[in-house]
Amino acid sequence: TASLVSSWALPTLTLQSHFTACIFPPPTGAADVDECSEGTDDCHIDAICQNTPKSYKCLCKPGYKGEGRQCEDIDECENDYYNGGCVHDCINIPGNYRCTCFDGFMLAHDGHNCLDVDECQDNNGGCQQICVNTMGSYECQCHSGFFLSDNQHTCIHRSNEGMNCMNKDHGCAHICRETPKGGVACDCRPGFDLNPHRQTNRFCCRSVYTHLLTCNYGNGGCQHSCEDTDTGPMCGCHQKYALHADGRTCIEKDEAAIERSQFNATSVADVDKRVKRRLLMETCAVNNGGCDRTCKDTATGVRCSCPVGFTLQPDGKTCKGQHMAWCEHTTKDIDECSFERTCDHTCINSPGSFQCLCHLGYTLYGTTHCGDVDECSMDNGSCDQGCVNTKGGYECACPPGKRLHWNRKDCVEMGRCLSRAQTSAQAQLSCGKVGGVENCFLSCLGHSLFMPDSENSYVLSCGAPGLQGKILPKRNGTSSTTGPSCTDAPAALLRQKARFKIRDAKCHLRPRSRERAKETPRQPLLDNCHVTFMTLKCDSSKKKRRGRKSPSKEVSHITAEFEVEMKMEEASDTCAADCLRKRAEQSLQAAIKTLRKSIGRQQFYVQVAGTEYEVAQRPAKALEGPGTCGTGQVLQDGKCVACTTGTYFNGEPGQCVPCVSGTYQDMEGQLSCTPCPSSEGLGLAGARNVSECGGQCSPGFFSADGFKPCQACPVGMYQPEPGRTGCFPCGGGLPTKHAGSTSFQDCEAKVHCSPGHYYNTTTHRCIRCPVGTYQPEFGQNHCITCPGNTSTDFDGSTNVTHCKNQHCGGELGDYTGYIESPNYPGDYPANAECVWHISPPPKRRILIVVPEIFLPIEDECGDVLVMRKSASPTSVTTYETCQTYERPIAFTSRSRKLWIQFKSNEGNSGKGFQVPYVTYDEDYQQLIEDIVRDGRLYASENHQEILKDKKLIKALFDVLAHPQNYFRYTAQESKEMFPRSFIRLLRSKVSRFLRPYK
Repeated sequence: TASLVSSWALPTLTLQSHFTACIFPPPTGAADVDECSEGTDDCHIDAICQNTPKSYKCLCKPGYKGEGRQCEDIDECENDYYNGGCVHDCINIPGNYRCTCFDGFMLAHDGHNCLDVDECQDNNGGCQQICVNTMGSYECQCHSGFFLSDNQHTCIHRSNEGMNCMNKDHGCAHICRETPKGGVACDCRPGFDLNPHRQTNRFCCRSVYTHLLTCNYGNGGCQHSCEDTDTGPMCGCHQKYALHADGRTCIEKDEAAIERSQFNATSVADVDKRVKRRLLMETCAVNNGGCDRTCKDTATGVRCSCPVGFTLQPDGKTCKGQHMAWCEHTTKDIDECSFERTCDHTCINSPGSFQCLCHLGYTLYGTTHCGDVDECSMDNGSCDQGCVNTKGGYECACPPGKRLHWNRKDCVEMGRCLSRAQTSAQAQLSCGKVGGVENCFLSCLGHSLFMPDSENSYVLSCGAPGLQGKILPKRNGTSSTTGPSCTDAPAALLRQKARFKIRDAKCHLRPRSRERAKETPRQPLLDNCHVTFMTLKCDSSKKKRRGRKSPSKEVSHITAEFEVEMKMEEASDTCAADCLRKRAEQSLQAAIKTLRKSIGRQQFYVQVAGTEYEVAQRPAKALEGPGTCGTGQVLQDGKCVACTTGTYFNGEPGQCVPCVSGTYQDMEGQLSCTPCPSSEGLGLAGARNVSECGGQCSPGFFSADGFKPCQACPVGMYQPEPGRTGCFPCGGGLPTKHAGSTSFQDCEAKVHCSPGHYYNTTTHRCIRCPVGTYQPEFGQNHCITCPGNTSTDFDGSTNVTHCKNQHCGGELGDYTGYIESPNYPGDYPANAECVWHISPPPKRRILIVVPEIFLPIEDECGDVLVMRKSASPTSVTTYETCQTYERPIAFTSRSRKLWIQFKSNEGNSGKGFQVPYVTYDEDYQQLIEDIVRDGRLYASENHQEILKDKKLIKALFDVLAHPQNYFRYTAQESKEMFPRSFIRLLRSKVSRFLRPYK
């Protein structure tokens, strides 16, 4: 058989059960032994063992024939003429069969007929411009002035110069390819041949429709069967159907008979009306005849009908649910974002759909997955020199003797000023006594960064770490500081980390009231150095006091990191650099000791943008704060909203205030604004990033420091970003169209490269993007590296959707788990090979549900999923398929363990599969097989949807794995989750199995 399953599978298919029993009596006088539970029976693997008083009997499962010890599968598909009632392919499976359709068709609701799929309804068939649907297929076309590219979906603008594929006179009717030695060669789309009657086969494919098409392409335009003839494809129909007047569509014979009898009894005018309706293509083969559910062709057009629980509306097309619990359930939107593993990062639900979004620095691939963007592959990240990719971002690097400019892109000489901003201490530590108690303060003088981690945890930093140490934090690709001081020698920095503890307090950063914040004289804690960077991380946790009845105690821990710069100008003959360093270390240790006392007494405060904040508060005191929102947030329409970019949180009025001119803020919920690199106060208030600070050179211009006055990039150079100190050369001696160019596309390349290619400035040719890269735009000089660990199947890729994860997915657990094809739900890669092993715990068996599977069949079973006992091809096989099947099937494994393999070839790809499984107690095997073998489980569309709904399948697995859990569901919960028919089906079987004598 082509596909193997251990039990049943199809909706609306009739199973012929052959229950021939063999009864095996025990020796006379022997006590009754349950041979079935002990496994001492002699029943076939596809038979059911039933214990009887002092004996047992074997029954072949439905879909099998035999006397119990030997059972043979009934092949419903062996009659070639009837073909199991399937109009395309009939696939026999153990105990059942199923119908499948050729590519370009979908299975009708009766499970046997095949209807045309209108590919153009789904995203325009992937065509860039025009999509034309045909029976069993579709084709893309282009507007005037464009021709179809090699991928047969995108359109390329025609060129008038040279003999190449860009030239409008290249002569190819379908596919044009450039040859290595120059010139062009022509190819045809699948199902077409080059015209042998032309003087050269470079130019034209046959252009007459009947001579073009073959049965290998879109089934020759036939709905059912197709036969190639000298004059083109000839269509036929299954024996239950008759050929429609259009010569392609098939209608049921009883409807055809009605059509003939009515033709003899009606007037010519009535016939004309029917012909006109047929000419309008009102047939079930096209878009299901416009019917919501079931469609039938009749002499007067199509006839729509609805399943049980739905009524046909006056338009004759739409089905509306009656007032039943299940109908109400199906009209509700399914929140896909509530499922596990829906999106890697952010999921946004919408009526009938959902959308996945990725964090900054990541891009979407495979529909739901997020991969790191390699910015360095995109024109070197616009870095002047080196570029280093990082997770979620990148860094520009400079060679020895140079350092980064404030724009974090350009490299400047070490002794050269990085900006016009005057640098000074970024933070200040000071203390003062009030009533004999020492109060200490951290004052943020420049840049600050506030990051609340959770309700009782946050990080606050002042200043910015030196370039010699860790990398500056990136925010939207801009620098978070004005840069280090302008000195010839690098500053001497000291770094120290300290940990402090506050008892009976929670980490809530709250503005300090003005009554408590009295002006007191303060003295700096550090005399011979100043603080360039300091970060505080406050985290609250509960610590249990000793004693049984002692309540939990709030303990907050503050981790502080200091970075101080020594005052090298104070060096002298009596105290050189080492001496200054030692003094600075002693001063820092003394400061930490003072801070420890202050923090322990809750007398430590932070001052940002003129507002004093308490770093932690006692639980009772924390409730006194104004409003209900945390620091950095304000109340809007009853919700707490963070202050937007271009503003900062002013603690005293508790409002979001726009950044003043000369500052900017590119993050939300911050306590201050960052000074612009320029000290001239240019730009408007409320700047949202460094580019809005003003005074910078525009794209296409540059200056020595990135600020005005600026000069245009000369001819042959370009600059896409503002605030830069130089321009990029086109390369290869290429000129630009004018001075002040802003992109490589302004360079006058000798060839205009199409997507999937990049321009080589050395050879002046278009080179296909190598494997693992892509390029979606015209006229680029680089290819973009695929995100994360993905790659492309072939070279010349034009979109990030061609990037695929090669990892074989899944989670294998003892009780539940799943397997999925690589890159799911995106198309799986070529030449993939995956192997999974499912080994359940002792005395448990495996139940598998295949909600849907997408494997293209046009490459002659090149992509295969197989499940069997072991890697040996001769071992017991449970399931094998190489086709797409959108209706769910479920089955029990024919062996205790499963070896599962998926392989794909270089041909077509598909969405693949995500297949869940559950293991169940083998004592319940008879019940499980009774449930999954019952055809009613698949006869209803509502029941089929259960096997596709991730939430419902999880609940179903709970019952199948542990049947006693069924009674934990209340009646109301069951009604809300499942249709009544499904509840009745389960209740009868579970109750009969668990309570046979009740």
